[in-house]
Amino acid sequence: MVGIDPISQEIDAVRHLSEYHEMPVAAVHAPCLLITQRVWGTEPWGKLERSADMARAVGADVVVVHPPFRWQRDYARTFVEGIKALEERTGIAFAVENMYPWRASRRQMEVYLPGWDPSEQDYANATIDLSHSATARCDPVAMAKRLGDRLRHIHLTDGTGSAKDEHLVPGRGSQPVAELLEHLARVGFGGHIVVEINTRKAGNRDARELDLVESLAFTRLNFATAPE
Repeated sequence: MVGIDPISQEIDAVRHLSEYHEMPVAAVHAPCLLITQRVWGTEPWGKLERSADMARAVGADVVVVHPPFRWQRDYARTFVEGIKALEERTGIAFAVENMYPWRASRRQMEVYLPGWDPSEQDYANATIDLSHSATARCDPVAMAKRLGDRLRHIHLTDGTGSAKDEHLVPGRGSQPVAELLEHLARVGFGGHIVVEINTRKAGNRDARELDLVESLAFTRLNFATAPE
């Protein structure tokens, strides 16, 4: 993810880390969060162009992108068509990620245009994030089935349905994570499955590594053992 950490914004630094850790970069997450609105400038299409440049440079074939915020009206107006044009011009898949309504108390607000569910739009490529589906209180397996072969990228995590975007270790929330992995195995999913968990509450490095090991073991077990 291209974030506020300057290292994440530098192609050479990302490439060096990938080589040092012997970990390929499968996808680049464009800087489209609230806290990254000024990373790589403020023009949203320019951010996506730079994300595609980074993807090519580090060997990734996917750029993950969020749908526009409601206040980005000009960007949102041509977003679906613009994403298609970017894919055709760059050869990179722009996988639009599922988001969620913002909730506070008993109220909720729709803050994404043309909507938070990519299965409802004509995107060629999409991302499912299971923490986001938990916050949206929607069924990620049903979403995956609606997307079919347009599903390109998975952020494997979990959530409890809280208004917070929790990013729990898979299996520690209420999402049908195992069921989604089994479905993906059955249909021969060939995209990326990326563990994306929040380890800020881990007390130390050992605890953080245990969370990652548990997440990987859960993923590999359930993706490899789809029932007939």
